[in-house]
Amino acid sequence: MTSQFNRTAIFISLGLSIVMVLAVLFGAKYVFNNIAKAPVAVSPVESKEADSPACHSFIDALPNKVMDKPRAEIAEPVPPGVAAWAATSEDKITVRCGVNMPFQYTEYSQTQDVEGEKWYQVRDATPGSDLTTWYAAQRFPIAAVTASTDATPDELNEALSALEEKPATPHKAPLKELKTGNDQMCAEVEKALSESVAEGYRRREVEEKNTYVWSAVGREDIVARCGVAKPENYRAGVKLQQVNDIPWFEDTTLAHGTTAGTWFALGREDYLALHAPQDAAQAALVEIGDVLAKHTAEK
Repeated sequence: MTSQFNRTAIFISLGLSIVMVLAVLFGAKYVFNNIAKAPVAVSPVESKEADSPACHSFIDALPNKVMDKPRAEIAEPVPPGVAAWAATSEDKITVRCGVNMPFQYTEYSQTQDVEGEKWYQVRDATPGSDLTTWYAAQRFPIAAVTASTDATPDELNEALSALEEKPATPHKAPLKELKTGNDQMCAEVEKALSESVAEGYRRREVEEKNTYVWSAVGREDIVARCGVAKPENYRAGVKLQQVNDIPWFEDTTLAHGTTAGTWFALGREDYLALHAPQDAAQAALVEIGDVLAKHTAEK
């Protein structure tokens, strides 16, 4: 009798354990599904055309699934011209219509062709961030897609036909509006410059004289211009940044809202200006400064 009682108790305990495990699994799935279906919060940004008929048509034409994520609701208050797809409230893709092209998009910027549509890619330079935003560069109003992946947004190309085919206007190229100075040292500098001045960047040709550009996918260009005039905001006694043999003056007023800064090399026979994103600037200052120190004369 005791043996029978023990077996019965064991079976009952085992059954209860199985029920509890199943309850936990189904409960976790229920919670996960509810989190996944929770509305996605999208903060408002400046987007003058977001409430336009074209943007409404674009949002209505978007597919129900993008990058294997289902269409999600937007949390109240819902900004105009937005849509989202999400696996969870964190693992999401958002699209905005009617935005401005970023300041990084300049006359030197390169777009990527994605099945006939031209997109401009911007990777978030914030440390620890894996966000990438793609801007539809030949449509108006402009649409922007943000996701934590580098995957191209080709699934949105069909919906883009609701927008006018009109190339976005680029911002002025970095350093282009600086006044010209002496350029006697520039020929030697140009010959000595490296094909790469920071990780991932490669040099490419532009038409402007004494101007050198290095590009990286999804990153703001590094631009150097030789033979510019003395920086207007430089004053004797201002703090300089000494990098090896070259003192650099950082003119923050020339950044114009981009993620980049502008530096001027001092102490040489002519002036050279450098425009670079903050996370690549130090490497560029070293590479270009070493060229100046080796191939140009001190003032």
